[in-house]
Formats: sequence, C-alpha cells, structure tokens
Amino acid sequence: MDLVSLVPTGAIETQVVMMIVECVNLHVEVKAKAVSDELEAFLTGHSTGPLKPPTTSKSIHGMAHSPALHIMHSFSLAAISIFAYSAVIPSASGFAARDASSRTRRPPPNRTRRNPSSSSSPKPIKRAPHQFDHTKEEARPFLDNNLAVKEQLANDDAPVYTFEDGDTEQATIIPDGTHLVYFSLDELFPNIADLGFSHKFCTDGKFRDDLRNSMREDIFDSTPAYENLPEKARKILLLPDSSLQGSWTCRDETLRMKKLTEVLKHHLGEQSPTGDEFMEAIGSLCGSEPSYHWIDIVGVMNRRIPHSWHQDTGRSRGGDTKTVLLGFPKEDNYSGVGVFSHAVKLKYEKVSSKEHALDDPVVYSGLKIDDEYIVRPQFEQGKEIVMFRDVDVIHSSPDVAYRSSVMRFM
Repeated sequence: MDLVSLVPTGAIETQVVMMIVECVNLHVEVKAKAVSDELEAFLTGHSTGPLKPPTTSKSIHGMAHSPALHIMHSFSLAAISIFAYSAVIPSASGFAARDASSRTRRPPPNRTRRNPSSSSSPKPIKRAPHQFDHTKEEARPFLDNNLAVKEQLANDDAPVYTFEDGDTEQATIIPDGTHLVYFSLDELFPNIADLGFSHKFCTDGKFRDDLRNSMREDIFDSTPAYENLPEKARKILLLPDSSLQGSWTCRDETLRMKKLTEVLKHHLGEQSPTGDEFMEAIGSLCGSEPSYHWIDIVGVMNRRIPHSWHQDTGRSRGGDTKTVLLGFPKEDNYSGVGVFSHAVKLKYEKVSSKEHALDDPVVYSGLKIDDEYIVRPQFEQGKEIVMFRDVDVIHSSPDVAYRSSVMRFM
C-alpha cells in the first residue's frame, strides 16, 4: 500500500507525510527483524519458548503479539497518523489551490508543429491580401480626374451600335445626327437681349454655385416628401456633394423658386427670368408627356469606375419625349468631357417591353462596349445642355467624372 496516496498533498504536507512514512518504515523494519529472528530461533531450536498466538481474536494486545500482524499494525498506525494530521491542518488540495492562485500563471509555450515531410526552409502562407498590405492609393485607385479626362476624346462621330440579339426587322432606324443634341443657355431666352447667360455660367464659378444651391434649396423646401424632416436632415441632404431629387415643374400661381429668382437677378440683372421661368424653360426641352422628374447627380469622384449601361425608362412617351442634362463643370472656362453621361448611339430604337414598369430603368448587366462606340459628350460654352431620347441611346455615368454635378430633367 502506498501511504502517501491516502491524502492529497501539497508542497508542505508532502514533507510531513514523508517523515511519518519514513518513521513507519523504520518501525516496520525493526518489527520485521524481530519477527524474523524469533522465527529463525524457533525453527532452529534456539527459541526459549513457544511462538505464542494471540490470546483472543478481539484483543489488540493479542494482535501485537502476532508476528504476522506486527507489520499490519504498523501500517494502521501510519494511516491513523496521516489522517489525523490531515484533519488538524488544512487539506493539501486547499493549500495547493491557494498557492496556485497566488502565483502568476505562465502562458502556454508557443509550440508550432512541424510537418515531417516539409523542408527546413519556411514556405510563404497563402491568404487574402490585407488592407494594410497596400498603401491607400493602391487599395483605392485614386486618380487626378482633371488629368484623366484630358486623355479622353468626345468621339461625337462614333459609329452606331446594333444589339446582336435584337429583332431589327420591325425596328425604326434612328436618323443620323439626332441621337445627342447640344443646347446653349442663351437659346433658352432668345427674347432677352444681352443676357449673357451662357458666358456668365461658364466663366463665373460663384454664379454656378449660387445657381445650383438655390435650385436645390427651392426644390427641397417645396417638395412634400421633405417637409417633415428635421433641420439636421435638411442640412445633410443639401450638402453640395450629395445627390437630390424632386420635380422641376413650376405651374402654380405662386412663385416656387424664390431663392433661384434672387440669384438670377443678382448675377444677370433685373431683366433676368424668374426661377420658375428658368425651370420651365429647361423642362420644355423634354418634349411632350414628360415625367417632371428632376435629379441633381454628383456621382463618384477621383476614381475610375466601369461603365454601367442602361436606359432610364426605355420609352419616349410622346415620341418626342427627351432626357435633358444641364452640366455644372468643376472649373471656369472648362472645355472637355467628364461632365455629362456617356452614351452609345443605337442604329435602331430600343423600346422596353409593355410588361416593363414605366419608370424602372432597363439595365444591361455585364454588357461590354468597345471604346470606339462610346460617346463622351463635351461640355463647353454654348454646350451647357445635352438632350436625347431614351430609346435612341444607352447611357452610363462617366467612367471618369470631372464635374460639380449634372442635373437631369425628364
């Protein structure tokens, strides 16, 4: 029997128990030696008396006189001593628990299993690239849009495009020169002499900013969907780098575009049109049966994005219904691309099906168009406006935009 296993031991208790065990072992050895000598004398005839059995089976003193039971008696004494000791002092497990809690635990060793078949030289770990593996310029391909658009051409004379899977037998051929039509702000009010609208718009950034901001504020403040928004939401939605939409119609008897009217008079003089007249003049370019929808689009800046070809509705409700774009360039005296949407001129009218919802866009997901077919309309003085029928072209945001915004009237 292993006496030490009778009680759980810690560092201090183990030493005490081992001392008891050593004493018991010594006692057992002495008793065993005495029993061995007595047995040897009895067998050889040198014993002075008979080998006495115990007087009674219940007598402890009798057990002490039994040679075979001397050792068991010694073990019993040792067990009693050990358990008595464990009762008097706290248990070894309690000591061990408190002793372990008072010590600072060491972290487990960082052991890396080696593959026996691998070579001694470490192999690179394959993983997805992390954001900190690159500089911000590499992770997000920012670019100088002003330089990028200078490398692009308007390509107004691009060839017409034909869809390979389209039914062209019953389709209407679109006359040349009618796909994209430019218009000047001066042409909006031919009866107002010396207005200089186009020149002022293209050369005065302050006038463009005031014009755009006042249009946005007037439309926001007169649109029922916005009237219950808190002032904080109003400020956010009217930030110049955010898009905003509403309606361009101004047919009420009361003046709707009050701030715009003030801006036009301040920059163009008392002979300038009212804000309502300005909005209606541009809206009239949409032709018959317009939707009256207006949106100021900012788009993605300082990055190159893939084209996403689509039609806004795939319809021309009145046959002459057009989409009209008013561009706001980024700088004065600008002549270049990146202000208006890019377009692909179609050979045949592309009309959406009758099942297609009237105001849902027709999206050509994954359509790749060769660069030779892409028209990038050029903004310059006298070409502040561009218009087209939605069945004559497919269009997309410019892959590189360089503008403050573009306003779309439909």
